[in-house]
Amino acid sequence: MLNSDKNKTICINGSHFSDLTGFYEEVSGVLMKDVDWEVGTLDGFDDILYGGFGVFENNEKIELIWKESEKSKDDLGISATKDFYEKKIKQGKPFNVELIQQKLDQLVSGKGQTLFEILIEIIESHKNITLILK
Repeated sequence: MLNSDKNKTICINGSHFSDLTGFYEEVSGVLMKDVDWEVGTLDGFDDILYGGFGVFENNEKIELIWKESEKSKDDLGISATKDFYEKKIKQGKPFNVELIQQKLDQLVSGKGQTLFEILIEIIESHKNITLILK
């Protein structure tokens, strides 16, 4: 799908998932179509946004539309983020428990990022991607 500027348009839909695992499944299906690899971590999500495998090439300009983003903002908000950090702390190695505890403390105090905000930051760090929240 091309927009008027000839950029490739890719859509993810927040109504297709309600947690981080579902988000990974959604972006794997949309961005990694016909590739035998699935996103399963935040780092993995960042990696596929460089392109070169999946549905767009390295540095190809794309427009990423996130439909139902308000639902995703709620689904991947404070509660989901707190659970995410608590699971990593409970698991321990290979995770840096001290760092994760700091992130959890920041979140609880109202100063930390939610998973939704982290995902937005990851997307926006890729200058070839224009993010549109709908």
